Amino acid sequence: MSVKHVARVGALGTVGVLTALSMLVGCGSGEDEGKSDGAAAAPRQSSPTPTATPVSKPPVTPTPTRTRTSTASPTPSPAPSRTSGPTPSAVELPPLHAGFDYQIGGAYPPPSGVRIVSRDRSDSPAPGLYNICYVNAFQVQPGERRQWPADLLLRDARGKVVVDGDWNEALLDIGTPAKRERVAARVNQWIDGCADKGFDAVEPDNYDSYTRSRNLLTADDVTAFISLLSAHAHSRHLAIGQKNTVELAGLRKKAGLDFAVAEECGEYDECGAYAKAFDDRVVVIEYTDSGLRKARSAFGDRLSIVRRDVMVSTPGDKEYVRRTR
Repeated sequence: MSVKHVARVGALGTVGVLTALSMLVGCGSGEDEGKSDGAAAAPRQSSPTPTATPVSKPPVTPTPTRTRTSTASPTPSPAPSRTSGPTPSAVELPPLHAGFDYQIGGAYPPPSGVRIVSRDRSDSPAPGLYNICYVNAFQVQPGERRQWPADLLLRDARGKVVVDGDWNEALLDIGTPAKRERVAARVNQWIDGCADKGFDAVEPDNYDSYTRSRNLLTADDVTAFISLLSAHAHSRHLAIGQKNTVELAGLRKKAGLDFAVAEECGEYDECGAYAKAFDDRVVVIEYTDSGLRKARSAFGDRLSIVRRDVMVSTPGDKEYVRRTR
């Protein structure tokens, strides 16, 4: 997932905090030195230059959320619809206007009043609650490049891997139908893992990765790809959420998306667009007090809203913040 002007936690394997992301180079050389598998997500940024230090999560330690870039990109053509598996109406959707906690940086006992929890796919669901499984679907966590076929990493005209510099994550090449199918086959194995653990829904992060692709990927590419993930999630009786990327919210039905996970929509005046597109079935993460106030002021009686720290840390950590008002 991406976060606006903030950090994000990874989604593969255990969560770990990358404390030096701001020193990472934005355009990788294609080498994999210093990278490790597994990660979570982090907050997203609405402008190309994030204002907070992003983070990603390597194995065995909590990591932060990531910022997302929101750009006024052209509206893509409708994504192809898939008919295999159960329809969205056959899956359980998150409850409306319910207590929510964002735990992608590490699982802990949910606070009182929480009914919805989002956790990294490496963690287990919280008993008795509605559980969302975080998966980094469009980019490769640091340290995992060698686990991917070289031709599935997006490369520029010089053959160098295109990297999200804020998170040191290589972008996946989903620019052709054949490559989309191959990448989806891998990501769908993680979705299977979420289903097998008992999660209710999946949150594929970095839907907005095309905005960081140097025009090598398009909105059509990402919507076509996420429709493959949606079909598979529904076949496993999981709901699937759109992570950020408000500019594509109008395509949610054709893309097969059931709800939204919106980072900083209060801070950036986007909550209304998500609420309209997803019939108020929106979970909101704000990373500032001002964002929380704005989100609650306009949508406090309609959406599920929580204020977290950008590292999405766990109780006991000095950075830990969780508030609902």
